[in-house]
Order: sequence, then C-alpha cells, then structure tokens
Amino acid sequence: MTEFEENMRQGVIVYLYRLRQSRQLRKFGQIQYISKRMKYVVLYMDRNQIEQNIVKLKKLRFVKKVELSYRPFLKTDYATSEEEYKLTDEDKEKFKKIKSEI
Repeated sequence: MTEFEENMRQGVIVYLYRLRQSRQLRKFGQIQYISKRMKYVVLYMDRNQIEQNIVKLKKLRFVKKVELSYRPFLKTDYATSEEEYKLTDEDKEKFKKIKSEI
C-alpha cells in the first residue's frame, strides 16, 4: 500500500467578463464558488502548479483579472495562553468609567 500524501492547495480568484465560460476553468482546478453578481470564480489548485496555471489563465480572453488567496499564509492561531491581549492606558481608563457607571 502507498501512504497518503497531503497535497498542498491554494485558492485562486478569477474575475471574468461573462460567466458563460466558467465551465472551462474546471481543467485548471476544482471550482469552489461562482459569484453571479460580481462575476468571479474561486478555484482551488495544487500549489506546485499555481504559477503555470496563472500564466495560462491570464492569456484567456474571457478572464479579466486573476488574484491569489493569501489564506495559507495568514496566522490562524488567534488566542494562546502565552500571548494575551494587553490593554493600553486609554482602554483601562475607559473600562474604569464603564464599571463605575454600572
């Protein structure tokens, strides 16, 4: 048996002039979402093929603009025990006023 290998994927937002051609984008990756009102398609594709696919996508006549999703590069660990939110002096004064009014 072969081991399962996780394939790193990333989202790509493709803005179109008309949505008629959105089906043609299937060959570049998995279509996740299509916005009819704003005329864009969210594709997920393998990270190792993104650069090649973006070049191909930009050459298509019906594509207006292509943008990468920055979600894989964002920090998603929001609250840890080591890092606590520290109040500024101004915030401390505001909380004192609120507590005294109650």
